[in-house]
Amino acid sequence: MGSRPRTPAKIDRLDRDDPLAALRDAFNLDPHVIYLDGNSLGALPKATAGRLAQAVSREWGEGLIKSWNTHDWIGAPQRVGGKIARLIGAQSDEVLATDSTSVNLFKLVGAATMLAPARRTILSEAGNFPTDLYVMGGLEALLGRKVKLRVAPAESLLSEIDQDTAAVVLTHVHYAAGRRWPMAEITARAHAKGAMMIWDLSHSAGALAVDLNGAAADLAVGCGYKYLNGGPGAPAFLFVARRHQAMIRSPLSGWMGHEAPFAFADDYQPAAGVDRFLCGTPPILGLAALEASLDMLGEVDMAAVEAKGAALTELFIALAASRCPGLPLASPRAAKDRGLHLCFRHVDAYAVMQALIERGVIGDFRAPDLLRFGFSPLYVSYRDVWNAVEILADVLESRAFDDPRHHRRSAVT
Repeated sequence: MGSRPRTPAKIDRLDRDDPLAALRDAFNLDPHVIYLDGNSLGALPKATAGRLAQAVSREWGEGLIKSWNTHDWIGAPQRVGGKIARLIGAQSDEVLATDSTSVNLFKLVGAATMLAPARRTILSEAGNFPTDLYVMGGLEALLGRKVKLRVAPAESLLSEIDQDTAAVVLTHVHYAAGRRWPMAEITARAHAKGAMMIWDLSHSAGALAVDLNGAAADLAVGCGYKYLNGGPGAPAFLFVARRHQAMIRSPLSGWMGHEAPFAFADDYQPAAGVDRFLCGTPPILGLAALEASLDMLGEVDMAAVEAKGAALTELFIALAASRCPGLPLASPRAAKDRGLHLCFRHVDAYAVMQALIERGVIGDFRAPDLLRFGFSPLYVSYRDVWNAVEILADVLESRAFDDPRHHRRSAVT
């Protein structure tokens, strides 16, 4: 890739004064790569390989089926969920690490509609992450006339909440634009109309100082493989506020959600508390990888994480405005209104991103014309930001993206 120009002293000073800088050494990162895609797949913590080796060789290889008890495999969803709870403003008995975000969303939206049978509407945002809309659309098809999905533009969504709304389902930080909903305010608006509030925290957990209980949220889901660095396809998580746990029921009444799964009774009786939202056998290797990352996070202050993330995004915006004039920002300008990724519009966004990746700057593309850059404060430095913008400016000025091979679409974009 060639040598990079020397970073200014003020950039070096920001890294030197960064209280989170030491965390970068906890990740397995190529020093020649600037990784700005942790909002899509988090980097590999160095501790993960050893933890997986132990789970495979010792716990599975030697312990075999005994490890459900001797290594507490059976308690992994609750134990790992409790470690996530600290990051999202929840109590440990309100969170489970289990299944995928899509499956968990199905469970929680279905459960919310069962709690309010007289209300028929599930309300969400037009342009929400597709899997969220697809899952809710699937529930509508499954339940027929009992429920209907209504999507509304962001600017008019609040006015759409009415007495027929069973649940409002929103992604806290929009997957493309990066816009952040004011959680407490929106939750209060839903509650004022008697609706439940369900948050998707996939682009928030591990990045922002989320406070579910402070916002009086009812239910939430989130992803384990983005800012939580659990690895590709890592288990997701779900949150059920304590005040709902005695009454709410999961529509996926699997055996692990039974009050006594190893009694093998024919009749289903839900477990107490959030455990009733377990379904099938826990994915132990995936949970082990996710737990290794959460243990590495330890007592990291999420307010400090969010503050650094805001500073990184502010720096990128300012440098891009100076070095890449004419590249419009597609994310909110104010840090309080967005998460920790930024989008910029370019007619050849896909090809531009491929040229960047070839030069060691890894972001991603979102259709139809978005360059997306994520800034995980655990391992992205201020120097990374400065170098990334310098390379972006060169790619745009030289039109390196015009190379035909950069326009050939891969299966995953």
